[in-house]
Amino acid sequence: MPEEPAVKRAIAFFDGQNLFHAVKKAFGYTFPNYDAPKLARAVCHARGWQLEQVRFYTGVPSPEGNASWNTFWTRKLLTMSRAGVHVFSRSLRYRNKVGSGGAPVLVGEEKGIDVRIAIDVLSCAFRGHCDVALVFSQDQDLSEIADEVRLIAQQENRWLKVASAYPVSAAADNRRGINKTDWVKIDRAVYDSCIDPWDYRKEAPTA
Repeated sequence: MPEEPAVKRAIAFFDGQNLFHAVKKAFGYTFPNYDAPKLARAVCHARGWQLEQVRFYTGVPSPEGNASWNTFWTRKLLTMSRAGVHVFSRSLRYRNKVGSGGAPVLVGEEKGIDVRIAIDVLSCAFRGHCDVALVFSQDQDLSEIADEVRLIAQQENRWLKVASAYPVSAAADNRRGINKTDWVKIDRAVYDSCIDPWDYRKEAPTA
């Protein structure tokens, strides 16, 4: 049985869109207003984990597909990058779907984000960069990474943990974390203490 480390180093992995939609349902916010580093620090501090790094992943619409959201994410990602967050983004892929009235609707879809998160979690675990992989997501496509991290821990006789952090409230229709991980519930008080003061739809901090 591997010895539990006195200092547990954590890396936070944010699935930006998944967290936003969960927050929207749980707390009613209509745009991604979280401060990712601050939220990661709050969760880690409450559990006695030492936050080593914050990594953020999201799809971004093209200027032609949605100019306002493209501007929002361009500003927010640049601000996070300047603050030391490792940022990974991909352009949305667009295809026609049938709308509610039967007419075709052009819809942007996020591709490859969950795969990139999974690869990075496994890479950080394998290279010994963390003891805790803290994933801010409820995407069940990520459940298999927990098995792979446990295999790494067994093969190397190391203490490793994968945790899934997500918002909870009476309004939330999904109250489950990622299967096979430790579930970390974020209540309204904790979330509201970690709101980004900047509304990137309107403005961005000056350099």
